[in-house]
Amino acid sequence: MSPGAGPGLPGMLIVAGHLLVDPSARDAYVAECRAVVESARAAAGCLDFTITADTADPARVNVYERWEAEEPLLAFRGSGPSQDQETAILDADVRRYEIASEGPA
Repeated sequence: MSPGAGPGLPGMLIVAGHLLVDPSARDAYVAECRAVVESARAAAGCLDFTITADTADPARVNVYERWEAEEPLLAFRGSGPSQDQETAILDADVRRYEIASEGPA
């Protein structure tokens, strides 16, 4: 079981999904996200954070985040993506998952 998980206690959070951007701008978009990735990985409560170019779809950017709990996630989120990043997103399907337990795959 993950730290903090149990009856009545929040467990680990995973945020996962994808964004769609103009294929000609995707690699630049991902590169511009480097500072965000580095900042997230250094944030208290962040267990993993990645924004990557999809290997099959030239418009797709994959998003994966794993957080110890909701509080550090909300503290990191702040104001969200920059206006330029938000404008570049044509579509998005990113979901939040609350995890009650974990174990080896």
